[in-house]
Amino acid sequence: MTVVESIMMTVASIVPNYLMGIITGAGIQGIMLLNGGYFRLPNDLPDPIWRYPMYYIAFHTYTNQGFYKNEYEGLSFDNDRAGGPPTISGNEVLRSFWQVDMGYSKWVDLAILVSMVVIYRLMFWGIIISVEKVKPILKFYMAASPKQSSMILENPTPISSQQEMV
Repeated sequence: MTVVESIMMTVASIVPNYLMGIITGAGIQGIMLLNGGYFRLPNDLPDPIWRYPMYYIAFHTYTNQGFYKNEYEGLSFDNDRAGGPPTISGNEVLRSFWQVDMGYSKWVDLAILVSMVVIYRLMFWGIIISVEKVKPILKFYMAASPKQSSMILENPTPISSQQEMV
C-alpha cells in the first residue's frame, strides 16, 4: 500500500489536475498489474517491452513472489500426476507452476518493495523541489520577454484631407 501511495504522490506532483492524476495513476497501476505475473505468468509475457522492462518495474511482481514464497516454501503437497513422485514440494510448485524466481528469498522481495518506496518518494521530492525552483525562473523570463512597443499618437483616428481643411 505504501508503494501505491508513493507512486500516486509522484504522479500527483507531475499532473496539475487531480482528476487527471487519478486517471493517470490508475492507468499506471493497471499496466503494472497486468505485467506483474498474476494474470499472465512471466514466461508467457512478450519479451521486448512487457517482460523485461515492465515485469521488473511492476511492484506486483515482488509482492506476488514474496507472498507465494511465504506461503509455499517448505510445504509438501500430494502429487496427482501419473508417473510422478507421490508428493511435490512447495518449491517445485513455485518454480514450475507459478514460475517464481527462487534465486533469492522473500526478504529480498520485501527489500525491493521498500527500496521502491524510497525511490518513488525521492522522485516526488525531486519533482517538488525542481518545480519550486524552476517555476519562478520561468515566470521571470516570461515577464522579462520583449514586449511589443506601442506608439502613442496624438489623434489616433484617421483624419481625411477634407476635414483638415474645414
